[in-house]
Amino acid sequence: MDLRHLRYFQAVAEELSFSKAARRLRIAQPALSRAVKELEIELGLEVLDRNRRTVSLTTAGAVLLNETGVLLERLEESVRKVRRAAAGEEGELRLGYIGPPTQPFLGRLLHEYRSRYPKVSVHLEERTPERVWEMVAKGRLSVGLTRPVLSHEALGLETLLLRDEPLCAVVPMDHPLAKRTSLPWLSLAHEPLIILARREGVGLHDEVVAGCRKAGFTPRIAHSPSLIGTVLSYVEAGAGIGIVTESVAVGEVLASLKRIPLTPKQTVPLVLVWSRDSSEPSVTAFRELVKVWLREKKLWLK
Repeated sequence: MDLRHLRYFQAVAEELSFSKAARRLRIAQPALSRAVKELEIELGLEVLDRNRRTVSLTTAGAVLLNETGVLLERLEESVRKVRRAAAGEEGELRLGYIGPPTQPFLGRLLHEYRSRYPKVSVHLEERTPERVWEMVAKGRLSVGLTRPVLSHEALGLETLLLRDEPLCAVVPMDHPLAKRTSLPWLSLAHEPLIILARREGVGLHDEVVAGCRKAGFTPRIAHSPSLIGTVLSYVEAGAGIGIVTESVAVGEVLASLKRIPLTPKQTVPLVLVWSRDSSEPSVTAFRELVKVWLREKKLWLK
């Protein structure tokens, strides 16, 4: 068994199509089929169920796909380390983050970090909150900037609270509520609301629902897209009132939209997370820089 067999199997297993996998790998389909068959012969079992129309994973194939992903990811990490050593780089920082809430400060923070530690290789991965926690817990990310998730306590990661972010309503400038300087939650009772999908941000989604229920009503959710930018686009189109965090409203709100604080205040935490077993100097240096920025109140644009 060689890595070629595993890479070819992974492509077929992910695409569930020999033709699509062959195009992805840029090889002939017969060669791909032979490689997968050679893998099955060596293993002494079938990893794929296939007929003329469909391809599916066997139970053994599902296990092999997961293990192959881990193996190839570790191999890529090892190759990166070798290349960094050859280039004279000192350490690596793999940072996972959620996009819009970190937009007001992340670029500035990383600019200072890179100026202090120019030989550290910095890699950025924008993910959902749940995925950031998972990847940090598994050691695939060094550190994360994210929201708390339902399983965060079970994952056993260290956390640093960066901010409890207030929730705000966002409306078009010509909306009847646009003249308000603050907005009670109860005033949203009969309005169509646009909030981030729960699968993309369980903390934000649940806090919005909780704010509505505390005010005594069940929210009318008109749309729940996967991206904050899409939430704002729906609002601009007049599809309803958007509910976002204050930092998102500051960083992304369009000129045609009005941000209105909600009362009573309902907040969503933004946290820095890392493994308590992490002792890499590059990660420790990043955490210390974040703590300095917190003390000096440099994380948030006014």
